[in-house]
Amino acid sequence: MSRYDYNVIVIGGGSAGLVSSYIAAALKAKVALIEKHKMGGDCLNTGCVPSKALLRSAKIFSYARRAQEFGFRDMNIQFDFAQVMERVQSIIQTIAPHDSIERYTQLGVDCIQGTAKIIAPHEVEVSGKILTARSIIIATGARPLIPKIPGLDKIEYLTSDTVWDLRVRPGKLLVLGGGPIGAEMAQAFSRLGSQVTLIEMGPDLLAREDNDVIDLVTARFREEGIRVLTNHKAKSFRKEGEQNILTCDHNGQDIDITFDKVIIAVGRQANVTGFGLEELGIKLSSRHTINADTFLETNVPGIYVCGDVTGPYQFTHVAAHQAWYASINALLAPFKRFKVDYRVIPWTTFTDPEVARVGLNEKEAKEKSISYDVTIYGIDDLDRAITDSEAHGFVKVLTVPGKDKILGVTIVGAYAGDMIPEFILAMKHGLGLNKILNTIHIYPTLSEANKYVAGLWRKAHAPELALKLIEIFHAWRRR
Repeated sequence: MSRYDYNVIVIGGGSAGLVSSYIAAALKAKVALIEKHKMGGDCLNTGCVPSKALLRSAKIFSYARRAQEFGFRDMNIQFDFAQVMERVQSIIQTIAPHDSIERYTQLGVDCIQGTAKIIAPHEVEVSGKILTARSIIIATGARPLIPKIPGLDKIEYLTSDTVWDLRVRPGKLLVLGGGPIGAEMAQAFSRLGSQVTLIEMGPDLLAREDNDVIDLVTARFREEGIRVLTNHKAKSFRKEGEQNILTCDHNGQDIDITFDKVIIAVGRQANVTGFGLEELGIKLSSRHTINADTFLETNVPGIYVCGDVTGPYQFTHVAAHQAWYASINALLAPFKRFKVDYRVIPWTTFTDPEVARVGLNEKEAKEKSISYDVTIYGIDDLDRAITDSEAHGFVKVLTVPGKDKILGVTIVGAYAGDMIPEFILAMKHGLGLNKILNTIHIYPTLSEANKYVAGLWRKAHAPELALKLIEIFHAWRRR
């Protein structure tokens, strides 16, 4: 084309789309952002924000139940489940202006509400109008995966999208799926008084984590009264009168589980249909996400992609990370392009205890035949954790054999997600454990655990010959 309406059109107003638009506008490009539903996408409206708000309310209630640990004889909290869920909505509304049409319009983005369809490599149709752009960024996100289980369509099931409509607490809640979303929801509702059964078809919850992590979280769930059923594969749903029943296969035997409500949390699938990909011949991966090269460009030149719709990591912070590359490459190609950097990807599962990860864990290192040394510091030894009555969990660091170079870190414990950024920074910029050990950490804080694990590494790798010589030197000086 000889002329375009925009430098870039972004489809999708979630994390990836918002950051893409923000960067393009900041670089003085003319940008349009098209969103068919709610600005902020899943993270604001049905994902990160509401789930963490609910978990916080559940955490407060759990502290009340532990009142005697903190020196209180009793602490009775009366609560209305509907008010708890309304608090979730009020928090969404408080944060919503950050992602609003008004804000992004002020930033210089043309925000358009409607359903977009890509009709040509440089053309997007929305509400009957055709817009043109030199580049297009697809940021359409993902949605809950609904498994094909017989009878499920006859049950009024919930997902991470729809659970926020609840105003009556489920008596018996079934959570199908033992990944991060299922685990977080199971613990939150259990703490708020539901009888929760958590079903996982595999042998473990949080299957990507190391066994010591899985064991700690599973034990906590069971202590709190969550019925954890692993190696249970859902076969069928049915209703008998007013009773909902799930039949599972467990080691060749049928097990019936009754419930009032069920949350389906078996994963998420990319939104790749209904906006022109098929007609353009944009290729999908084996995971049914949009294929992209190292510059986040699809097989159709000028069309880029970022966020959950392409993966491989479905995290809000990774979507924002990808958005920088997609936006910059869409604006500057062919003069300059940048390869997306996935070397240091962190995440946290916000159960209690939290599970924070960056880089390799032992399970992945063994699968990839990567040699490593492992150093573990038990948080039960940490003064601040003891004062907070949160003396549980650990910091585990994998390093190159004989060196302090960090390969990966797992932290399990209270506020693990807030403790791990020091290691993320170290890995990103090539700093080893010696640098962490030689950095002053405030006493008493949970982050001291990072220094202590570095100290344990140093002790395990102390130069024996040098220590022997210094011992001889000190003995000589005593004469």
